[in-house]
Amino acid sequence: MAGIKEIRTKIKSVQNTSKITKAMEMVAAAKMRKAQDRMRAGRPYATKVRAIAAHLMQANPDYTHPYMVEPAKLSAVGVIMVTTDKGLCGGLNTNISRLVLHQIKALEAQGIKVQATALGSKGLSLLNRVGVDVVSSEVQLGDAPNLERLIGAIKVQLDDFVSGKIDAVYLATSRFVNTMRQEPSFLRLLPLPSGLADPFQADADAAEDGALHTQYGWDYLYEPDSQTVIDDLLLRYVEGLIYQAVAENMASEQSARMVAMKAASDNAKKVIDDLQLVYNKTRQAAITKEISEIVGGAAAV
Repeated sequence: MAGIKEIRTKIKSVQNTSKITKAMEMVAAAKMRKAQDRMRAGRPYATKVRAIAAHLMQANPDYTHPYMVEPAKLSAVGVIMVTTDKGLCGGLNTNISRLVLHQIKALEAQGIKVQATALGSKGLSLLNRVGVDVVSSEVQLGDAPNLERLIGAIKVQLDDFVSGKIDAVYLATSRFVNTMRQEPSFLRLLPLPSGLADPFQADADAAEDGALHTQYGWDYLYEPDSQTVIDDLLLRYVEGLIYQAVAENMASEQSARMVAMKAASDNAKKVIDDLQLVYNKTRQAAITKEISEIVGGAAAV
């Protein structure tokens, strides 16, 4: 009977776990819709501001912002890593962590120093664990991006870039493709990239096709003056891409968590069915044994 009690306890435990995973799946599904709407609403702005910034690199303005200056050589770079604050979202954090670590090792192998900014608890713990120089961080981002908190965290990297302490700034985040697919991406934020492919395009092939290859230069008329316009534009460029990167990551997080919790609930159901079968067999064997003992005792009398 001890075996039967243990099996019954295990079935109850798996049932309780299944209730938790089912509830988490429903919560993630509700949050996922809001996160996807927020992410899709920001994509056109992020795409357009990146295209204008790339056009600006092909223009010849009379004012050159520090963000537009290509470094002669990379000696130090900054990496902004966007991850989640919580786990239980499948391989989302594992994939972006693997990509970032690979890129950091490749940079350090070339003698390039790396400093990092972590947006999210998982990324912060990883960077601290592997010994990367973390100059700033922001955790507990919530369910919606807060631009003021994000800009405060990345301002350290921007100031170091302007002062010349680092030669480039890279952004690592999870790009939302669909509910079942999220891809890690590692793109250059500063100095301005010359390519116009959209890093947040829903389809990688579409992103490649969407790249605007031009054979002519761009020229603009600035009002009131080029410095004011370019300064504001590049500030919006940085803000737009950082906000969109966090929005993409949040949509990816909720989608990955919903899929992971659904898989956990399905697995729990299979485990319960298997345990129930073992329980029934064990119980039947115990009953048969008792009947055999009673019959044997009655025959002896």
